[in-house]
Amino acid sequence: MQHEYTNIYKSARKNAGLTQEEAAEQLFISVRSLTEYESGRTTPPDDVVCRMVEIYKAKYLAYLHLKNSTEVGRRFLPDLHIMDLPRSVLRLQKEVKDVTDIHPEIVDVACDGTIEEHEQKTWQDIEKELLEMVGAGLSVVFAR
Repeated sequence: MQHEYTNIYKSARKNAGLTQEEAAEQLFISVRSLTEYESGRTTPPDDVVCRMVEIYKAKYLAYLHLKNSTEVGRRFLPDLHIMDLPRSVLRLQKEVKDVTDIHPEIVDVACDGTIEEHEQKTWQDIEKELLEMVGAGLSVVFAR
């Protein structure tokens, strides 16, 4: 298991103010299983993560679980930075401005319905900015 997500389950539990024993009981799993998930030795199954999301009141955990525990998530879901609401909103505003600034390029490249070879680098930059904006929007939705 990769180190980058070994503590998302533990962090969510602690943010909920639960001990491992309390959480395990509410999740209908053993403390040992929870310890395994929180140490990164094993990945919890989706049904357990769904219960964690509900019990911990941590919707962001569902996203981080998918982002970090699946190949599809690692490759295609934008990065998510969980912050407080004011910082999340400011970051979203910054990312929206970045996309607004490149709007003419988006139109120029996309208006003919084809991304030509000489437009590939520009389109990659556009996709990067759009994904950053999407990630920032999700950060607002999941803000603490």
